[in-house]
Amino acid sequence: MLPPVNLRPSFNITRSSHVRLTVADLAESRNFYVNVLGLVVSDEDERTCYLRGLAEACHHSLVLQLADEGAGAGSCERIGFRVFFDEDLDLAYAWFRERGLPAEWVDAPYQGRTLHVSDPVGTPLELCAHMETRPRLHIDFQLHKGAHAQRLDHYQTFAPDTYELCAFYGELGFRNSEYLAHGDKLLGAFMYRKGTCLDLAIVENTGPALHHFAYTVSESHDIFTACDFAGIQGYGEGVERGPGRHGPGGMLFAYLRDPDGHRVEVFNSHYQTIDTEIEPVRWDAGSLSTNARWGLPALEKWYFEASPFVGVEQIPPAEPPKPMSLERFLLEQSPSTR
Repeated sequence: MLPPVNLRPSFNITRSSHVRLTVADLAESRNFYVNVLGLVVSDEDERTCYLRGLAEACHHSLVLQLADEGAGAGSCERIGFRVFFDEDLDLAYAWFRERGLPAEWVDAPYQGRTLHVSDPVGTPLELCAHMETRPRLHIDFQLHKGAHAQRLDHYQTFAPDTYELCAFYGELGFRNSEYLAHGDKLLGAFMYRKGTCLDLAIVENTGPALHHFAYTVSESHDIFTACDFAGIQGYGEGVERGPGRHGPGGMLFAYLRDPDGHRVEVFNSHYQTIDTEIEPVRWDAGSLSTNARWGLPALEKWYFEASPFVGVEQIPPAEPPKPMSLERFLLEQSPSTR
């Protein structure tokens, strides 16, 4: 069911690191992430805002970039991963080039040497080994706002073939904590590098695209606080799903859409997965409890809408997904359909 994992990969990716988003109104997006999620501004200028969570010492985990005039906002530039040493960047450059995949060196403010690469379906990735640091603010309670988001944890992306992309990241040392399947078909892979259950989730759908990125919070009530502040700040309609509890991972969660439609999750914990004898957990795609342990399914748009990657062509899967959306669930439950 799952492709093999290389436990001694050619270079060492350590964790999900940062995400770069394009936005139409930098001030509006800044307001959302500071006053609803509670992120902290590390640096900013008239076109770019660098933010981090309260428990993060590295300079940024979210970069908001003002879209060029005439260019569409609401896209994702890149998702970032950290590697352990600078030499891992050189090894990564050679590894991607040997396989005919894009790899080029770039200059990125507040980061050390930075490498741009792409996976086989075109997902644009950014690798770096170092960033400038700032003081952690997790116990400077007088400065806290919104939901007190602590740190960036993971991404979920769409791909036209989950198995093939899962095999690619498995070669890079990503292990599976859990997976979603229907019969012998792999539909979703929940993969990690940092020793918790998730850094990158891959779900079969038209892609590549960024479904969401996620920040941890310390307390379950911070999830409700995110929803409350979304309402207070005028983003109440953007509370798209939850609060609820996942099947995979078991975390409490809420999903919010920012002013440009980017989806961000806040959630409250992960379990450890460091030990090599731990086996991945299978979830049945036909079960309502897969996505949430209680409550109704998500709206159809939650399953299909995602942020496109800038300049990357999307490819549909061989078979269109047929999730149990809220619309479909209510239709099947109505007396006229029985």
